[in-house]
Amino acid sequence: MIRHVVMFKFKDFAEGRTKDENVRITKEMLEALPSKIDLIKNSVVAVNAKFANPENCDLVLISDFESYDDLQKYIVHPDHKAVGAFMRPVRISRSSVDYEL
Repeated sequence: MIRHVVMFKFKDFAEGRTKDENVRITKEMLEALPSKIDLIKNSVVAVNAKFANPENCDLVLISDFESYDDLQKYIVHPDHKAVGAFMRPVRISRSSVDYEL
């Protein structure tokens, strides 16, 4: 089993929307992926708490896959790529870690 953890930091304002709006839209898009991509065995999307340090990342995605090959198929899946296309102009940074469970 492979766990894929990705953290994002968003711009304060981008594409005519506030950070909070872009984070909310991204969260909804990521939460919809498991129903579209059966390679995802488990997925959690969480937003940094309002009381937390604002220097933290704004959103985290934690997804599990049966194998590294499944993760690679997920990465090029059109529905996943659509989320990435939405996010690119609204985010500042992306960091990830993939590890075996």
